[in-house]
Amino acid sequence: MTTSDLPQRNIGDLTVSALGLGCMGMSHAYGPADHDESIATLNAALDAGVSLLDTADIYGVGANERLLSEVLAKRRDDVVLATKFGFLPGEEGLPGPVDARPERVAECVDASLARLGVDAIDLYYLHRVDPKVPVEDTVGAMAEQVTAGKVRALGLSEASTDALRRAVAVHPIAALQSEYSIFTRDVENDILPAARELGITLVPFSPLGRGMVTGSAASTTELADDDFRRRLPRWQGANLEANLAVAQRIREIAEGAGASPAQVALAWVLAQGDDVVPIPGTRRRRNLADNLGAVDVQLTGEQLAELSALSASGDRYDAARAAQAGR
Repeated sequence: MTTSDLPQRNIGDLTVSALGLGCMGMSHAYGPADHDESIATLNAALDAGVSLLDTADIYGVGANERLLSEVLAKRRDDVVLATKFGFLPGEEGLPGPVDARPERVAECVDASLARLGVDAIDLYYLHRVDPKVPVEDTVGAMAEQVTAGKVRALGLSEASTDALRRAVAVHPIAALQSEYSIFTRDVENDILPAARELGITLVPFSPLGRGMVTGSAASTTELADDDFRRRLPRWQGANLEANLAVAQRIREIAEGAGASPAQVALAWVLAQGDDVVPIPGTRRRRNLADNLGAVDVQLTGEQLAELSALSASGDRYDAARAAQAGR
């Protein structure tokens, strides 16, 4: 695939590839890192025309941003760069409490710029709305970074409808990053309609059900000891059994479509609107190549309807992480 083959979509005034690349797993949450393969995957993504790279200061507690800096040093002009702030480091490298006080914003922006080795961040997200801080105050401080030329556009992650409306009253919000996939559909109820009303692009993370769609593991015993999916309700007991059955049905539909399960799952997300830009994460070139094939998959109305009728069993997070997510 060449650059010209990859469709383009818009996030505010930014033009990006219809599929971005989530970089979290290269440094965080899914088992041991592989530096060389991650760098090769980043370069392969850019070679294929992927322009949106998504990271955060909490991924590997800065390690993911430093990883991206190795590619950005040579290929900054190829990248629409997104990063996030808000979480403090917690136990075992996982996100801890949210601290989005306005006085932290400039400090976090400067720290990310230093780790990334760039002069400006294209898309800067509040990783989670801080329940202790009015979102207007945080977004106001983020807007000051736009005025300073250090940030080009603002986003929120996993924000409620109320938070979106309050944030937009302070400064335009270009993107809302939330989990959205065949498995996770709750944003359809009110958040996605509100985002569309406000002209905000949805940037779905985990559009492959955290690997459930691709069959990366059939049980938590197949996951690395530090893989955070071991803690997630959807990967436990009866939930896991039910979700693997859903994944099997996706595989059957994919076989009928002449595509891979990942391609069908991503094609379903892409079909939800031109204002949706999924960021499937991977650290392996073979998975990247498979994912990018989704832009060539044309699902029938019947296939889309059947996929839309599927649903996951179990909550996205355990109680502690659900509280962090705010829902």
